[in-house]
Amino acid sequence: MNQLTSIRIFSQVAESLNFGEAAKLLGISNSGVTRSIAALEQHLKIRLINRTTRQVTLTAAGELYLQGCVKVLEQLDSMDETVALSSTQPGGPLKIAASSAYANTDLTEVMAAYHSQEPCTNFELTVFENMRDVAMTAFDVCFTTERRLRDSSLVCRPLGQTNDVIVVAPAYLNRHPTPRVPGDLIHHDALLASDAPSRYWEFRDADRTHRVVVKPMMNAQSPFIIKRAVLAGMGIGRLSRSIVQDELAAGTLEPLLSEFTLDGDERTVWILYSGQPHMAIAIRRFVDFVVARYRQKSPQRDANLRASVGRGQHVFNNSELLSESICNR
Repeated sequence: MNQLTSIRIFSQVAESLNFGEAAKLLGISNSGVTRSIAALEQHLKIRLINRTTRQVTLTAAGELYLQGCVKVLEQLDSMDETVALSSTQPGGPLKIAASSAYANTDLTEVMAAYHSQEPCTNFELTVFENMRDVAMTAFDVCFTTERRLRDSSLVCRPLGQTNDVIVVAPAYLNRHPTPRVPGDLIHHDALLASDAPSRYWEFRDADRTHRVVVKPMMNAQSPFIIKRAVLAGMGIGRLSRSIVQDELAAGTLEPLLSEFTLDGDERTVWILYSGQPHMAIAIRRFVDFVVARYRQKSPQRDANLRASVGRGQHVFNNSELLSESICNR
């Protein structure tokens, strides 16, 4: 027995005092009403309604039960209205998860810009180093910067791209000779974030590919720890350009081997969210705002990404996301 359904049917019978009229108003059969009332009385082990061929009346227990039913149904209706209203309002809380690389670069500007447009919005932010540590069902929207996304049932939309760069502090170069070719790196201390290739780095020039075996002096989960270590002159690091762009501009870090192409250097900035139907308008508004913001910043980038990313729900291995079809709606 569905007790809530039976309560609604009982309340309608109690209001109409007529089984046929109640059935008509509820859009069900007379026998359905009769069976539901009988099941409810069997469940409660007490008669709620006296019914004869002439009239329908409530018992004393039925009158008492009706009072409680009215309160329950009013509360449920109020809850439904509240949820329905919240789902159509752009404001309210947004639960955001973001990789540390994105949280420390673009995210605060994105949130500030959106909050100025939707001042009733507030944010609950969780920052992670590895997506494997994140329960995606606990968040409305996730931002990450990855070479390859793992399998996901979420909608994955590309926002932009950045690339890795080999960097060093002037203090380190004051104590060590500057690497001129990739092979020189084997004589230097390498500092690696856990998301960087740890066995070897590959470079290309006009003539050939240079594979350099990397022996890290330090390996840390957070790229920001590696950046601080590079700034302190501990060694040479491979980091996303988005993380070190300010230091490169200021000269506190210097790029190395810029005349060589670093293989596997591209990273894609992604926004991920549930593709379930009936998405709350607050989430939809935020996603649309973020996507539009990145398109305005780099229309050509968006055109390039859209050329390789089509429509359709993502249901396959995320390593193929840049060349296969994912949801882009």
